[in-house]
Amino acid sequence: NVLEKAAYIYRKALERKLVRGRSVSAMIAASLYAACRDAETPRTLKDVSVAANVKRKDISRCYRLLHQELDLKMPVVDPIQCISRISSKLKITEKVKRYAVKVLQEAQERKELSGKDPMGLAATALYMSCVKNGFSITQREVAEAAGVTEVTIRNRYKGLKLSQQMNSVVI
Repeated sequence: NVLEKAAYIYRKALERKLVRGRSVSAMIAASLYAACRDAETPRTLKDVSVAANVKRKDISRCYRLLHQELDLKMPVVDPIQCISRISSKLKITEKVKRYAVKVLQEAQERKELSGKDPMGLAATALYMSCVKNGFSITQREVAEAAGVTEVTIRNRYKGLKLSQQMNSVVI
């Protein structure tokens, strides 16, 4: 359970006296963000920031502190998990979603996604899928639904398109 894990992380922070001198609400929000990451629930810092009404920067600082001091081992966020979240905001069909998942799976097999923002990758894969399947949507609409910029989508689009072309040459 995410809430139980968040409470556990916060209690550990209290035991280690990490809360002293810091905002309690930021530390709780950071604990919640860490618990979401641990449970592989795709939530961004911005989502937690808005829900907790705490500055993203404060949550980020507290999360970094928790991560270092409590030696938390966090799984990397899988961009495929972000697809359903973005597509539900955009009311995208199942066929388009499946193609986006396929695009990301192929790119993951070629190890080309490491170090890239999972939300940006998911948004780009959805945009590519919409273009391929004739679903009329703009980069701006996808970017807003994902909470990324249009520039991110354009840059990731170039990278994914290039990797698809290289993949088709190899086969």
